[in-house]
Amino acid sequence: MKTTCINLFKKRGVELSDITEIVYFLQQKYIPDLTMDVCAEAVDRVLSKREVHYAILTGVELDMLAEQKKLSEPLQSLINSDNPLYGIDEILVLSICNIYGSIGLTNFGYVDKVKPGIIGILDKLGKNDHVCHTFMDDIIGAIAAAAASSVAHNSAVE
Repeated sequence: MKTTCINLFKKRGVELSDITEIVYFLQQKYIPDLTMDVCAEAVDRVLSKREVHYAILTGVELDMLAEQKKLSEPLQSLINSDNPLYGIDEILVLSICNIYGSIGLTNFGYVDKVKPGIIGILDKLGKNDHVCHTFMDDIIGAIAAAAASSVAHNSAVE
């Protein structure tokens, strides 16, 4: 299942290194000796969870169906336009954010607002009439937020 999700990301223009860079961006100021390898391992841990697989499969499928105009109205228009009041795209990924506790939620809120790296690129591409990333940008943000939370938990001094 993990391989299927990674292949979906590649098909949609996202590499794991894109997510790893966001994790590094989120944690570098808190962990001076942080490496990209540590961040990549955290992304891998998050992508090993079944509930993450299900959120990815569901969200990406809805984005692709919206691109193909295969959803019923008004859902088609809501998803295709990434309507700011729709909010289900954020709700779907909260299960990913919660994997490593409340820090995942705050990390997600931050990346959803700032849209660093590939998240901003996906968001901008999603404004095109032929591309829909309503769920994809939030999925990537949630994975990065959860992975950053994992890094923080693993580096915490007790």
